[in-house]
Amino acid sequence: MAQRFNEVAAQAHKDPQGFWQEAAKDVIWMDEPKTILDDTNPPFYHWFPDGTINGCYNAVDRHVVEGRGDQNAIIYDSPITDSKRTITYRELQDEVARCAGMIAAHGVGYGDRVILYMPMVPSAVIGMLACARIGAIHSVVFGGFASAELAKRIDDAKPKLILTASCGIEPSRIVSYKPLLDEAIEMAAHKPDAVILEQRPQAIAEMIAGRDFDWADEIGKAEPADCVPVRSGDPAYILYTSGTTGMPKGVVRPTGAHIVALKWSMKNIYDCTAGDVYWAASDVGWVVGHSYITYAPLFEGCTTVIYEGKPVGTPDAGAFWRVIAEHKVRAMFTAPTAIRAVKKEDPDGALIADYDLSHFKYQFLAGERCDPDTLAWCEEKLGVPTIDHWWQTETGWSIAANCMGIEPLPVKSGSPTLPIPTCDVQVLDEGGKQVANGEIGSIVVKLPLPPGSLSGLWQNDARFIEAYMADFPGYYKTGDAGYLDEDGYVYVMSRTDDIINVAGHRLSTGGMEEVLAAHKDVAECAVLGVDDALKGQVPMGFVVLKSGVSRAGDEIIKELVADVREKIGPVAAFKLAVIVARLPKTRSGKILRGTIQKIANGQEFAMPATIDDPVILDEIADALSHIGYPLSQ
Repeated sequence: MAQRFNEVAAQAHKDPQGFWQEAAKDVIWMDEPKTILDDTNPPFYHWFPDGTINGCYNAVDRHVVEGRGDQNAIIYDSPITDSKRTITYRELQDEVARCAGMIAAHGVGYGDRVILYMPMVPSAVIGMLACARIGAIHSVVFGGFASAELAKRIDDAKPKLILTASCGIEPSRIVSYKPLLDEAIEMAAHKPDAVILEQRPQAIAEMIAGRDFDWADEIGKAEPADCVPVRSGDPAYILYTSGTTGMPKGVVRPTGAHIVALKWSMKNIYDCTAGDVYWAASDVGWVVGHSYITYAPLFEGCTTVIYEGKPVGTPDAGAFWRVIAEHKVRAMFTAPTAIRAVKKEDPDGALIADYDLSHFKYQFLAGERCDPDTLAWCEEKLGVPTIDHWWQTETGWSIAANCMGIEPLPVKSGSPTLPIPTCDVQVLDEGGKQVANGEIGSIVVKLPLPPGSLSGLWQNDARFIEAYMADFPGYYKTGDAGYLDEDGYVYVMSRTDDIINVAGHRLSTGGMEEVLAAHKDVAECAVLGVDDALKGQVPMGFVVLKSGVSRAGDEIIKELVADVREKIGPVAAFKLAVIVARLPKTRSGKILRGTIQKIANGQEFAMPATIDDPVILDEIADALSHIGYPLSQ
């Protein structure tokens, strides 16, 4: 029986090292750690520093040894290619061991880097696990990423080897990866020794003799490799996240701590145990794909789903429900953007009735702020708890969550609930002092961070301190703004950059977005600050309407302005809104607010490397011109 959350959290706060020492007993160590936390060199904290462990053994081999070899480890479902495949734990063990042998045969050893530039296919996960098996450090780059951005990552990680595929497949086009990769290697100062490429029949890539090797040929002659002991504090992987300087930051994930934390999270946050089917509808190129497609479900002995498709258009807005029903998914995790896309196409949720969701217990949302309207739609239409939780690439897993495996807590709309045990979340003003409950400030986490969080940036300690530790000494700066309520619930309102100053009043754009999203005709929206000669900044709303709405746009905008005035007050000075066909997003679904803001202010901007469709920016500019923006025109 689950202990009450408050009891667990209180004990964890009292003795965080004891809490994580107990959790570490649930993983398989080669040499158990004698030290739980090395805190001798703040802000560089290291959990379980003197243990040795292997991530691949914990994800794959242990389950074969423990008698679950015939259980499905992976379900691959690709509506884009109309193909499906299941891989048992025993089959996965064999494929990963051979892939590890293939990598080793090309000179990759302990501590060497391997870049994966892959679509959503089983080989991507197999390649990640193969690196973990031999102690190599993988760095996954989202498939189809622009050559210039890929070149930066090649130069920073200096990989010996790149694993790739000939193409990725979108609903309306094929994205050939090889020309992008060739250009990136040409641009990069560092040259990998070899490229191993999986040929997909939708686009056969040309190979460069002496450098490029065919995946099927190489793995066919590879000798299986065993798991090697990995020092707990050594990196499992490097994952690059955007940097304000234009140079991405290489987040380093320490091996032992990430195994302990992610395995703990599967039972305690997601309420999933060995044998359950768990699905994170993301991509292996993002942190969600690392933590909750590849590693956490396999650490726990669950079945993980690799989905090569979209929430809509493959073939319709019932795609998610089809996967959940067909594969008997217990818990699913996606971004609010994906749900809003489904809701836009099927606002009444009519397609849900076509599927048997009796095995489905939880819908988890994260990746961006979840507006209350999206959460309410999910709960009403799906009939299961919809759990908002908050975390970042840097943390690797939840900062705040409703821990369903410990004790479901009351849901407060707009909040990811309480900080996870041992995570001391506080809200500070610009001077570093705690603010009152309900007052917006910078959300920080008191050091040390829980296990599984970044241990630093790849070969750049100075930037690690500058980016995360310098502004609030003794705390990790999340870069998010928000508040805590009287019960300690966390409310993440926006990035700190999205707090706008209107005539001296600090206002959250997230609060205004919440009001707009609640309007019956609005599918999704974004609010950001635009320049104003009198007030410094004023908020402007960008609104996408639900499918089938035929009312006059001017009428809807008047209602939206009135709603914000009523629910937030005249101080918001919300008078500007524009209806657009769609919002520019990254391929992971995050709205490109900064780019929209630059267009509205008439500023120059670089084309975002991760943008889903650049044409949308022209549409935004055209819509703005009709209301007289930018003012400099």
